[in-house]
Amino acid sequence: MKLGFFVKTVMVLVILFTFQDEAFPDARSYVWTYEYLTMPKGMWEVENYVTAKVPNMHKSNINTIEEQVELEYGITDNWDVAIYQMYKFTNTKAKDSGRYAGFKVRTRYKFGRKDEFLLDPLIYLEYIRDPNFSKPNVIEAKLILAKDIGRLNLSYNQIVKRNLENEGKTNNEYAAGISYRLVSFLRVGLEAKGSFNEEKSYIGPTISWNARKFWVALGPSFGLNRRSDDLNVRLIVGVPF
Repeated sequence: MKLGFFVKTVMVLVILFTFQDEAFPDARSYVWTYEYLTMPKGMWEVENYVTAKVPNMHKSNINTIEEQVELEYGITDNWDVAIYQMYKFTNTKAKDSGRYAGFKVRTRYKFGRKDEFLLDPLIYLEYIRDPNFSKPNVIEAKLILAKDIGRLNLSYNQIVKRNLENEGKTNNEYAAGISYRLVSFLRVGLEAKGSFNEEKSYIGPTISWNARKFWVALGPSFGLNRRSDDLNVRLIVGVPF
């Protein structure tokens, strides 16, 4: 019974993959790491991020699901903008177990053309606002460096986050990924991320499926030390139009 279900599932996936349309150029290969990609000029996209966070059960039994809904627009082929609406849900009975968590506004800009430099550079700037306006707001900046070598992609993000207040805290973080294109619409990879200030490190596999009408990326990240002994899983679905 179980074997038959498995065989049928594999057959359906093979059929879907065999008859895919041309891949969409802004589809993500990773869930934590950004690449040398922006929305094409004049195009829109809706993206939905769902991130599940499972803590070390010896410390806490509160699981969290964070959702972000993003609307993105390509101003030019090298420059895009986006706005996010954020929500947070926990497995508790508290009144705020499901709540609006604020918004983000961000922009990305690609420098030059692909392969013009040794590494393809992109700048990412983001403003994050909590719904409680008495709390500090945050600016996040990323330097994104990437390179495609045949079917292989290498990407690194250097991330700086700062609270916009007097003596606000600055966090230095990173995300990095390596992925391989198996076929035009399917990539598999490995990602690492972490915080230098908090001494947190994570690693995990990533898979992405890129079709003409939508794309999907999925990946977990597993903590590598005591400060990062939780599990994070993220699913991103993008629909261009």
